[in-house]
Amino acid sequence: MRIAIIEDNKTLANAIAYQLRDRGHSADVLHHGGEADAFLAREGADLIVLDINLPGQSGLELLRALRRRGDGAPVILLTARSETRDRVAGLDAGADDYLVKPFEMDELEARIRALSRRKELDYGAREVIGGLEFDRTARQLLSDGVPLELPRRELATLECLLDRRGRLVSRALLTDHVYGVGADVDSTAIEPHVSRLRKRLAPYGVVIKTARGLGYLLEAGG
Repeated sequence: MRIAIIEDNKTLANAIAYQLRDRGHSADVLHHGGEADAFLAREGADLIVLDINLPGQSGLELLRALRRRGDGAPVILLTARSETRDRVAGLDAGADDYLVKPFEMDELEARIRALSRRKELDYGAREVIGGLEFDRTARQLLSDGVPLELPRRELATLECLLDRRGRLVSRALLTDHVYGVGADVDSTAIEPHVSRLRKRLAPYGVVIKTARGLGYLLEAGG
């Protein structure tokens, strides 16, 4: 899952990103409200962890803009404020959950899992791709109901390609999804993951095509 972390406390933002990446998620870290708004309008996210107090544009302003665009991505608000009125304002603006600082990382992860499950109820938990099924809730690829073991970066690569199934995905976008925006990696770092994933999927009628200089395209029956 691609998670955007929008928090001006860089130490906290990086700690959250480290924890989520360790769990196999892609994490994009942004520190400025205006820049985050532009990023979300351009790239989007599966889930957003959003601080209320941000430079340039507040978290509530960003959240309202997100909902006006029709973006229904789940949002967890982070704030040092504990007053009821602030929680109500956040929820009225379109937040799905609320976490008061300081908090335990385990609690944040639990809330992310809960919102992820809720999202999959709306969109369908399993998707057929060729001779396989992808369980989005469990983040597992299945053959005849039996899970196939995928390294976490290959799994993130598959999720990104599957989200844009039948469309060209640029190498830069795929790299950002797998490693996170701003990660100190070259865009060629994604190539080994795509290559290995292509070999794993080929026996099941799932093809990853390469458009040289442009990106990758996932094609599959089902």
